[in-house]
Order: sequence, then C-alpha cells, then structure tokens
Amino acid sequence: MTEPSDDSLVVRVAAGDHAAFALLMTRHMRRAISIARGVARNTADADEIAQDAFLRLWTHAGRFDRTRGGFTAWFGRIVLNLTLDRRRRPVTELLDDRIAVADDRPDALDRLIGAERDASLHAGLDQLGDRQRAAIVLFHVEGISGHDCAQILDLSDDAFESLLSRARRSLRRAIDRQTSRKERCTP
Repeated sequence: MTEPSDDSLVVRVAAGDHAAFALLMTRHMRRAISIARGVARNTADADEIAQDAFLRLWTHAGRFDRTRGGFTAWFGRIVLNLTLDRRRRPVTELLDDRIAVADDRPDALDRLIGAERDASLHAGLDQLGDRQRAAIVLFHVEGISGHDCAQILDLSDDAFESLLSRARRSLRRAIDRQTSRKERCTP
C-alpha cells in the first residue's frame, strides 16, 4: 500500500480530515521550522512561524491549486511569507543562544573551528537581503529543488537561478569581508 501524496492530503484537509492534516504536519513540520529558522535567523520565532503556517494550511487548504505547482512549493510559500512578515516587524534584542561554552573534550578544537565557520556563514547570511537569504536557505540548506524554490519565491526558473547565483556571490563576498576583518584584528 502506497502512502498518499501531499497533494491528495491537502484535498482531504480542505474537507476537514484531521488525520490527513496530522500526516502533513508529521512530514513537513521539521522543514517548516528549518526554513523559518534559516531565513528569519531567529530560533525563538521559528516554531511559532511553523505553527502559524500549519494553521494557515488548515484554514486555507481549499485554496491549494495543483495546476500552479505542488504542495512543497505552495506550503513553502506560506512559510516564507510568514517568515518575511515576521522579519519586517520591530524586534527586541534577545540573548544569543549560541554563546560559546568551554569544552575540554578532545574534539573541542574541531567543534570550535566548526562553530567559527558556522558563525561566519550565519553572519554572511545576515548581510544578505531577504530574497537572497531565502534562496540560499531553501536550495542549499533545505535541499528543495530549484523549480520548487522558484515557485516558492514566485519566480521563473531562470530568474531563480539568477537570484541564487547573485546570492552565492554576495554570501562569498560577505564571508570574505568577515575573514579579512578577523585577520586584521588578530595580533
């Protein structure tokens, strides 16, 4: 017996099927949180954004139109829109949840190097515009196909490829700037 497709589950959700909704949540909650976290750069908001996205899925499942793309693109667009809306709100500074803690285990140096690399990547992502950051997160972090990313961002496939290329160049420049700043500050 094959599992029902996401597209068929959305149709069932539109009819009020709680089991279909629960299955979609099981399949897509992690990705929704990950997209929100990657684009918003705020872990605290990611869970709330994902929950809001599933609430929208429940209330607007009847608006799903398979002829305009699959579920992944449609739901990804919901998550992205909610995330971008949240980023536009004024925010209160929160303590950084990535505070480094000394670790004396043998592989602490490797983790430190990895954390430094991650911090550079995140700092570089923070310097990108919303659409470029979304392109990088959707394609490289979430592994969503270029075609689905284009649909999520409401672009043609060629326009998405161009956006992704610009985003990669901008990210590379931002990381290079950070690296050169750190090298100048190192005694």
